[in-house]
Amino acid sequence: MSVDRQSVKQIIEAIGGADNISTATHCVTRLRLILKDEGKVDKEKLDDIDIVKGSFSSNGQFQVVIGQGLVDKAYKILAEETGIQEVSKEDVKNEASKNLNPLQRAIKTLADIFIPILPAIVMAGLLMGLNNILTGPGIFFDNKSVIDVYPQWADLTNIINLIANTAFTFLPALIGWSAMKRFGGNPLLGIVLGLILVHPDLLNAWAYGSAEKIPTWNIFGLEIDKIGYQGQVLPILVASYVLAKIERFLDKHVHDSIKLLVVAPVALLVTGLLSFIVIGPITFFIGNQLTDGVIWIFSHFGWLGGLLYGGLYAVMVITGMHHTFLAVDLQLVSNTGGTFLWPILALSNIAQGSAALAMMFLAKKQNQKLSGLAGTSALSAYLGVTEPAMFGVNLRYKFPFIAAIIGSAVGGVLLATTGTEAFSIGVGGIPGIFSFKPQYYLTFAIGMVICIIIPFLLTILFAKFSKNKIS
Repeated sequence: MSVDRQSVKQIIEAIGGADNISTATHCVTRLRLILKDEGKVDKEKLDDIDIVKGSFSSNGQFQVVIGQGLVDKAYKILAEETGIQEVSKEDVKNEASKNLNPLQRAIKTLADIFIPILPAIVMAGLLMGLNNILTGPGIFFDNKSVIDVYPQWADLTNIINLIANTAFTFLPALIGWSAMKRFGGNPLLGIVLGLILVHPDLLNAWAYGSAEKIPTWNIFGLEIDKIGYQGQVLPILVASYVLAKIERFLDKHVHDSIKLLVVAPVALLVTGLLSFIVIGPITFFIGNQLTDGVIWIFSHFGWLGGLLYGGLYAVMVITGMHHTFLAVDLQLVSNTGGTFLWPILALSNIAQGSAALAMMFLAKKQNQKLSGLAGTSALSAYLGVTEPAMFGVNLRYKFPFIAAIIGSAVGGVLLATTGTEAFSIGVGGIPGIFSFKPQYYLTFAIGMVICIIIPFLLTILFAKFSKNKIS
């Protein structure tokens, strides 16, 4: 398929005309538009355009799915036809945030901080899975691991483990860098602040619970615990916000001739002291209470937690609220060595793909374009990318989306009641199994079967009774 000028003109007309476009940019697969009035969009007309694979509104942006390799051509023609100037994704995000309420802005802030560091976290999760496949006994050999049978692989496994653990050992540095960018400070200071919180002179956070004695500083009679914050999320988030505020204040009020000597040293010193005296202890407590609360719910009412999280995860994706659980996942990994939320997310991806796959067969005779889109979207969802399936197919017809969340909810109950865990967040969909603890491979495999069969069959069943007919 190629992009022609006429198709782009049809897109412009369907979204309310050139006058309805405030700003625009594009990513790898989508046009990302800020519209003056989304009520002017003719969704049905837009989705009928050949090059359009779906559309949705999220976080104040109206996004049109075109596809990799085509969207840049579509954007170029769009810019020529409308006369808009190309802007950065950051400019579009800032413009979009003006349309958000306070809760949406908070969710967007978390997304802006965590999404840039996801590649490092996903890499760590996959490599931790590989490491544990090699070192876990009984996976391939009776009561023995791969390195027990092939000891020459031991050093390679050790290197893999070191690389995998680095992202979590220095997680505060990653978050500090990303958070300072989001809060308008110097990202390098964010990295330094994160490294301060995991300095080797501090008691490692993972050894805190088993330490016989907590080392302390004594500053003018004030006892301060010398505790590091390895793997912690909240301490560096709050500390980065404070650091950015102090840095910007000093940068505004300190004379240019002495900024180098004053701004960074004073900002880091003040923030560092506040981090160890106030911010760290309070947020460390809050983070532990948060994870304890989530663990308590899944321990005592696992079926309910799995039902709700599995059933509502796709709904949260629509609103963007799913980004808030990235922090919870990372906190669970830090506190318990694994997360039981991410596996349910992986099943949600598979369920959306299965519903889209059913739509491929249902639309084969009536709508060849929809059938092709549903097939490619299903494959994408099985590999962990659900946007084309959700927004291009399932939500468009509604009943496939309902079928998918039912299947995901049933799968979520299974995983929650069996305590299925992943070492870390990783790739979604079927490849997500590589981030799992080996003892849970079977339960996740059963969950996959559930989330393949139930959404597929329910979509076919619902299609017979739905008023939203395929055409």
